Amino acid sequence: MKSGYRIIISALLLTVFSLSGYAQFSGDMSLGAVFGRLNPDTEFGQNFDEGGVGASLFMRYNLFGPIHGQLTGTFGEVKGAEFKTTVVPIDYRFLIQPISFADRGGIFAYGGVGALFYDIKQLPPNTTLGPDDDTFAWTAYVPVGGGFSIKMSERTSLEFAGGYNHVFDDKFNGYEGGKDNNDGFWTFFGGISISGESGEADPDVDGLINKVEKELGTDKNNADTDGDGLDDGVEFNRYTSDPLSADTDEDGLTDGDEVNTYGSSPIKADTDGDGITDYDEVITYETDPTKKDTDGDGLTDYDELITRKTDALNPDMDNDGLLDGEEVKYKTDMNNPDTDGDGLIDGDEVHKYKTDPLKADTDGGSVDDFTEVERGTNPLLAEDDKILKVEKGAGIVLEGVTFATGSAEVTPESATILQEALNTLKAYPEMEVEIRGYTDNTGSRNLNMKLSQRRADSVRDWLINRGIDPTRIISKGFGPDNPIAPNNTPEGRRKNRRIEFVRIK
Repeated sequence: MKSGYRIIISALLLTVFSLSGYAQFSGDMSLGAVFGRLNPDTEFGQNFDEGGVGASLFMRYNLFGPIHGQLTGTFGEVKGAEFKTTVVPIDYRFLIQPISFADRGGIFAYGGVGALFYDIKQLPPNTTLGPDDDTFAWTAYVPVGGGFSIKMSERTSLEFAGGYNHVFDDKFNGYEGGKDNNDGFWTFFGGISISGESGEADPDVDGLINKVEKELGTDKNNADTDGDGLDDGVEFNRYTSDPLSADTDEDGLTDGDEVNTYGSSPIKADTDGDGITDYDEVITYETDPTKKDTDGDGLTDYDELITRKTDALNPDMDNDGLLDGEEVKYKTDMNNPDTDGDGLIDGDEVHKYKTDPLKADTDGGSVDDFTEVERGTNPLLAEDDKILKVEKGAGIVLEGVTFATGSAEVTPESATILQEALNTLKAYPEMEVEIRGYTDNTGSRNLNMKLSQRRADSVRDWLINRGIDPTRIISKGFGPDNPIAPNNTPEGRRKNRRIEFVRIK
C-alpha cells in the first residue's frame, strides 16, 4: 500500500498528458506544470522557514466567461521540524479571472475540492499514533488561493499561485489532537502553462479567427487558402467571395486579379453588366470591365463590339468631332467624317453650325452649307442663299427696288432684291460698292437730283441697318442723267427710275 501513491502519480501523469493532444486543438484548454514549496500548518505551528518541495500538473479549460475549471494533480512533501509527509493531492477547482490584461495575462482566484493521499515518512517524537495505526491514508481536502499569469507568447504563459489546502484529517502530520481537529498546508508554486490554439486566434493573420476558418473549411495556417492573391479574411469579410475558390464567379479571372489588377468584382462574371464577361473585356477586347462604356462615347461595349463591330476604345471612329453614340443619334456614318459630302465635317455641322449633317444644303436655298459658311451667309436661312453676280468695276440694276411717287421711302416690295444685295455684301466682306440713284426727266432737274440722292441714301441706310459697315457703301444721286431708255414712253421712264449696284472694289 505504501507504493500506492506511485501508482496514483503514474495514473495522474498518464491522464493529463493523454489529454494534451486535445489541448492542442482547443483554445479553451491549457496544460501546465508548476513547482514550489509546501509549508505545513499543523499542531506544530506555521513556520514558513520549514517546508518541502513539490510539483503540480494541471489541465484547465474554460467553462464560460471568466470562469474556468481545472483538474490538478500534485506530488510533494510537507515537512516540519518534527515530521515529514509525502502528499499526492488530486482536486477539481474553479478559477475566476476578474482582472485580465488583454494579451499580457491576468489575476485569478480559485477554490475547489479533492482527495489527498498522504504517506507519513517521519513521525514526530511525540506521535499519538499507535503501532497498529496506518501512516498512509486517503482523505478529503479543500484548496483555495489565487495567483497571476504573465503571457509570454500566444500559447505560453508563466503561472504563479499561492494558496491554502485544508485537509480533513488530523493525523496528516503523525499527531492527532491539539487545539484543532484538522491539518493543512500552504502551497507557493510557479511554472509554465501551454494553451491550445484559441478559436478566437488567427495564426495566419488573414482576418479570420480559427472558429470561422473551421466553419468555412479554410486552412487556418494559410492566409490565402485558394492561392488567388486575396487573404481569406478579405475574401469573406470584404468581397464575400469564396476563399476556397480562386475564381468565385468562374469568369476566367482569379479573384485576386479582379480585385487588385482590374478592379472588377470577384463575385460577378460581368461586373459592369454590359453583356460581356470580365475575362473577355480584359483579355479579348482590353476594355474596362467596370465600365459599360469604356470609351465614353454613349454606346455600350457590347453594342460596339458585338452589334456594330466598332472600336470600343475609340470614342470617335472617324475623328469628325461627333462621338460614336452621337453619330447613332443623328444617323450619320461613324466611319465617314462628312456624311452628306458638303465639305463640312459632321461634328462642325451639329455642334458649330447647327446644320443637318445628312443634307448638303440644310436650308434648301440652292447653296450648299460649306459655301454658305465660307461666304458668311446663314446655312439655316434659305433667303440669303441668292447673291448678285457683279464684277469689279461693273454694276447691275437692282430690279424691283421701288419708291412711292415723289418719295425716297423704300417700298416693302423692294426687300427681295435688297436682300440679295445684302447677301452679296456679306458673302464678300472685302467688297465695296456705290449705290447710284436715277430718275426720269419728269419735273425740274434740281428736284430730280435731290430725289435721286435721297433714294440712293435710303438704299444705303437699308443695308447699313442690317449690319453692313458704312465705309463700304457710297451713295450718289444722278437725277435724270445717263438714261437707259427713252423718256418719251411710260415704260422708258419706268426703266430710267432705277437704283444701280456698282462694285468699286
